[in-house]
Amino acid sequence: MFTGIIQAIGHVQSLESRGGDLRLTIDSGNLELDDVALGDSIATNGICLTVIDLTGQGFKADVSRETINLTTLHKLKAGSPVNLEKALTLNTRLGGHLVSGHVDGVGEIVSRSDDARSIRFSVAAPKELAKYIAHKGSICVDGVSLTVNGINGSQFELNLVPHTLQETIMDGYQAGTQVNLEVDLIARYLERLMMGEAAAEMNTAGVTEALLMERGFIKGR
Repeated sequence: MFTGIIQAIGHVQSLESRGGDLRLTIDSGNLELDDVALGDSIATNGICLTVIDLTGQGFKADVSRETINLTTLHKLKAGSPVNLEKALTLNTRLGGHLVSGHVDGVGEIVSRSDDARSIRFSVAAPKELAKYIAHKGSICVDGVSLTVNGINGSQFELNLVPHTLQETIMDGYQAGTQVNLEVDLIARYLERLMMGEAAAEMNTAGVTEALLMERGFIKGR
């Protein structure tokens, strides 16, 4: 688990093909690794990766096909900057929100504009994630815990203050930049819970209008 508060900006040293998947080597920059052991987790652009080796300058991690297919990791190359956060501990300040490091989908920056000293981004999310994104709710973008400031269909607005721009890789985002998205954990589990016993059935349609009516959440027309 993570908080979405970035601790350092690292850089990709190499991506090595390994039997159809990848081995990733990260230069961790200013991230303190003295308390990191093999098997620990480090969020890299919001992706929970397991440390398999400590190199002195950073760490190595194996990346599965599943992760490659569902994230922006395959777009990284040697030298690419990445947001880094070590897994939280029980005495960590929860400055952001609870983040699992399990990416739900890839979004795309639609626009970027100045807003006083802040930068406002408009982000297009996959349509299937729109139902989990709420105005003034939390969303994790490339590992950064952010507040949704506006929403229009599957597009949402973010307002980044100067500190966030300085401490993350987001100052480099332009229209067309693809980003890893993780929706709020509570929204995902709430959907599953609302399905009740139907969740155990194969090929269920998820939370539908008919199901909400059956459970009494909405009234029939």
